[in-house]
Amino acid sequence: MGETLISRLDAQLAAHGIAPAALWPMHYDAVLITGPTASGKSALSMALAALWRASIISVDSALVYRSMNIGSAKPSAAEQASVPHHLIDLIDPAHSYSVAQFIADAQTALNHCKTEQRLPLLVGGTMMYVNALYKGLSPLPAGDAALRAAIESQAAQLGWPALHAQLAQVDAVTAQRLAPQDAQRIERALEVYQATGKPLSQWVQESVPSEPLAAQGRWLHLSIEPEKMLLWQRIEQRFDAMLADGFLDEVRALKARGDLHSNLPSIRCVGYRQAWAHLEGETTLPAMRELGVIATRQLAKRQMTWLRAMPQRVVVTL
Repeated sequence: MGETLISRLDAQLAAHGIAPAALWPMHYDAVLITGPTASGKSALSMALAALWRASIISVDSALVYRSMNIGSAKPSAAEQASVPHHLIDLIDPAHSYSVAQFIADAQTALNHCKTEQRLPLLVGGTMMYVNALYKGLSPLPAGDAALRAAIESQAAQLGWPALHAQLAQVDAVTAQRLAPQDAQRIERALEVYQATGKPLSQWVQESVPSEPLAAQGRWLHLSIEPEKMLLWQRIEQRFDAMLADGFLDEVRALKARGDLHSNLPSIRCVGYRQAWAHLEGETTLPAMRELGVIATRQLAKRQMTWLRAMPQRVVVTL
């Protein structure tokens, strides 16, 4: 399977004038592998890692959470044992993880790869992270726990769409790019405005971004972008496989803890949100499965929108 993937990859890359994968350590300091969900990023990264001394750095916002394994398609224990992995199982689902934390942790992982003389494979589909790798981060005010608690309390009473409407009144630019249910980013934008009196969009516009990690060496950016109907089929098959592997039991165990709720960034991950609602009695099992598949397809569409705006990527279909 791995050899077949590499052969198909090399055949497609030859048309772009890119050296065979076996020679990449001579040409690149890092390889970034992106693509929509269920496109085959993990399988390709494991096949590539078998060619040379490599480490995999996750670029996935769901994999940072401990105890969220099946629904996040986390690499198995055997896979993690065979190839060093970074940025997996970093925090408890009760906590949040920012883009700034990702960049700091990714820099540490890249430094570790350099020390260990391993080629880093950055693999994942969280496009906010990918964007930050290329554009750097604008310095923003530190978080304020008291403000966050007040915003979350208001959201519990009014709902996140109402707070999204509030945000639109003070920061229309940021509100326009956020979905009404995007709790984590709505909360952060309101927090910045309430703490400083200045909209988040203005902070971003006026700030000088940090040096992007991708500017620190020679990077190859591969983007796996299958034909749409094939991707839709893979998404459906993977969701069914997750259910067969015990995904609902995994979410049931998270729910039984008692300290997690549906507005947390962890529980709002695609798949987990729909499973949580089902366990709350809001949907039937067939409806949950359908909604989960639909939400995953919508995620894939958003990922593709981000990717099409990245001209540096080399597209492969595999």
